[in-house]
Amino acid sequence: MATTEIIYRLDPFPTDAELAQIWGPAWGEPWTGDLGRMLPRSIVHACAYDGDRLVGYVNVAWDGGGHAFLLDPTVDVAYQRRGIARELIRHVADAARERGAEWLHVDYEPHLDGFYTACGFRPTAAGLIRLA
Repeated sequence: MATTEIIYRLDPFPTDAELAQIWGPAWGEPWTGDLGRMLPRSIVHACAYDGDRLVGYVNVAWDGGGHAFLLDPTVDVAYQRRGIARELIRHVADAARERGAEWLHVDYEPHLDGFYTACGFRPTAAGLIRLA
């Protein structure tokens, strides 16, 4: 694949079909969300594009106050390991701060600790209840 310039955009409102194309291969399961319902409630979201092609996505939900929550960082498998996810997270962290968030939370599995540490997160204790 040729080297291309990746463009990052805040709040571009991709379609579910666009996200589904990168979600399935990256997560190993089909996209079942509804961006039309999710994104208007977010403090910020960002996408990475190679030309017009969506190659990365991340969303930040929030409580309307000081706490924001990083969700679903996803990069097209053909574009992984190029720093795209880390750059998406940098963009949304900066925007969330500018929009009033004081804390950015993320939940992740242990094998992703190195990635999230490199993005600036530090481990904290947290609790979880499975609802479904």
